[in-house]
Amino acid sequence: MLLLVSGLGFAQNNTNSPYTRYGYGQLAEQGASNSLAMGGVAYGIRDKAHTNFVNPASYTAVDSLTFIFEGGISLQNTNFDNNSNKVNAKNTRLDYLTMHFRVGKDFGMSFGLLPFANVGYDMENTVEDEDQEKTYSTNYFGEGGFHQAYVGLAYKINRKFSIGANISYLWGDIKHAMMVTFPYNTSAYGITREEDLKVNSVKIDIGAQYSYQFGKKHFATFGAVFSPKLNLHNDAYQQDALGLTNALLSGDASGLTVTTTDIKGKSGIPMTIGVGGAYIYDGRLTVGLDATYQQWSKVPFMGQDGLFADMTKVSLGAEYLPDPVGRRFYMRTKYRMGLYYSRPYYKIDGKRATTEWGVSAGFSIPIIRSRSYFNLSAQYVRVNGQNSGLINENQLRINIGVTFNERWFYKTRVN
Repeated sequence: MLLLVSGLGFAQNNTNSPYTRYGYGQLAEQGASNSLAMGGVAYGIRDKAHTNFVNPASYTAVDSLTFIFEGGISLQNTNFDNNSNKVNAKNTRLDYLTMHFRVGKDFGMSFGLLPFANVGYDMENTVEDEDQEKTYSTNYFGEGGFHQAYVGLAYKINRKFSIGANISYLWGDIKHAMMVTFPYNTSAYGITREEDLKVNSVKIDIGAQYSYQFGKKHFATFGAVFSPKLNLHNDAYQQDALGLTNALLSGDASGLTVTTTDIKGKSGIPMTIGVGGAYIYDGRLTVGLDATYQQWSKVPFMGQDGLFADMTKVSLGAEYLPDPVGRRFYMRTKYRMGLYYSRPYYKIDGKRATTEWGVSAGFSIPIIRSRSYFNLSAQYVRVNGQNSGLINENQLRINIGVTFNERWFYKTRVN
């Protein structure tokens, strides 16, 4: 059932943002339910009850008897505002689907399915003329996305230090299209231009975590993740269709002159560096801080350079567990909150297009007579256009997840 849900999540457009017209679209938030509720904090998190696929070094936190199966989806409502018009849109998306277990004395392993980027928009701009026959409309529309299937392995070098790596297969295709037509003069010629990019590549993420205990109740973990720059293995083409407006609007291919051109230029994803830390008091209170940098300015897209700006993000989050062995379920419920500030990679007319910030809160409810959790959180995100001509976005996301945490790997001894 969960594999079917993941297939449906990959098959549909998971965003309506007009900013996904640029580059690879909207980059997916990386992190499990506990991370999303804490503002995206993950690099220093070592949680034996949840999978932290953002930093693969954390896989060694799981004990030798445990198997973790985890998945999550998001429900999103977005309000788009350009100071003159407001539009709402709703989307559903798959956040992640993972498994996590111990494979040896000092080895932890995880694998799963994750989204990487999503494209989905449909916009129209009409320029009116006194002579209606010269009035023309430009439609912009796009769809698609990239996904990744990963396998990760971690090794605990000693009691304090762990390293790990994820190897991911990245695949998918995105489509950007534009159509110019003359709505009052269907016998006038218009044009459609479509650009399609398909990729299949292997990427790697390397992580490390160092943990230190001071005193009986104080514990800290420092983490770092590095992903090298990658030139994608891709196929890209541009297709132009010229014909009468009525043929373009009706999709009558017989009335169109179509030219297809292969795009030979490279596309890539950037070097990423992430560092962070987490402080834990008495096994009940966790506070984490993360910083991320992605060097998008050095990445080509379909043979063109300089289309993107470098991305930076800072996250702060906290988790509180009243009593790990409490009899009441609310005492064993994990309460979380967080916030972040980011400067996305979008670039319009040579300048950074947006800034973004978000706040989140949620909890994990223990499932009766098990070690599993039901995860629920809410997130408000504000995307600010950097000049008066750009669109602002207000997003409300509900993240729903389930963590199956079971003791599978034990031997029964009969005397």
